[in-house]
Amino acid sequence: MRKLGLIAGGGGLPAQIAAQCRAAGRPYFVIRLKGFADDGVAGHPGVDIGIGELGKCFKTLRKEACEAVCFAGTVARPDFATLMPDARGLAALPGIAMAARKGDDALLRRLLEEFEKEGFVIEGAHQAVEDLTLPLGLLGRHAPSAEHRADIERALVVARTIGELDVGQGAVVCNGLVLAVEAQEGTDAMLRRVAELPAAIRGEPGRYRGVLAKAPKPIQEVKVDLPTIGVATLQRAARAGLAGIVGEAGRLLVVDRESVIATADDLGLFVMGVEPRAS
Repeated sequence: MRKLGLIAGGGGLPAQIAAQCRAAGRPYFVIRLKGFADDGVAGHPGVDIGIGELGKCFKTLRKEACEAVCFAGTVARPDFATLMPDARGLAALPGIAMAARKGDDALLRRLLEEFEKEGFVIEGAHQAVEDLTLPLGLLGRHAPSAEHRADIERALVVARTIGELDVGQGAVVCNGLVLAVEAQEGTDAMLRRVAELPAAIRGEPGRYRGVLAKAPKPIQEVKVDLPTIGVATLQRAARAGLAGIVGEAGRLLVVDRESVIATADDLGLFVMGVEPRAS
């Protein structure tokens, strides 16, 4: 069993992966990215490292005998002009900055190349931890009604279309009307925008309408950046008046699945996995 180096950003996913590694007896070590990693990973073996300190990161991973690395959690795109890289980071910075001009996915692939050049095996979060992705069918006891079906189909089409343009991973549709698409602000901010729209064009607590769909981009590096939902996503979807969330089975991460199911059941929202789009 390869020792895992967990590169931890924000959110609950890194803590879940670390906890499940500990429970399964898999050796691991956490690289907590300064300014991004949450307190949830503070109790696990690890160290704080800046986002530009590639040399320190590689040296630490080797010292800890990590053979594989897993990137998990949210990390905002950095301002390259203000980064303070070490020597190894400085050497990689021009190539990474150039890739960033082509989009987030090009940036992530270029970053993975740096780790692979150093001999590390890249594992996706869904590979490092079993049963982390959305299954096919319903997750919880609530199901979409007939009136939601058209919104589900349209929201998936929109989410996949903006993915082809490397814009984002999510879209909200209500009664056939596209209420929002996700860009750099992320899903949470998108749902906050929806919650501020007039009630006449969206649902509201007690009368949920509309659907959030999330889908990976066709060019997406799924080992780093699969779409993700968690309890907070359900709560924000409910505040926005949405009836449910859909995603591609096996291609959407569910953080703290049992809590997500309980929250969806309590709120009356559906969560559903659909067949992935054929590549």
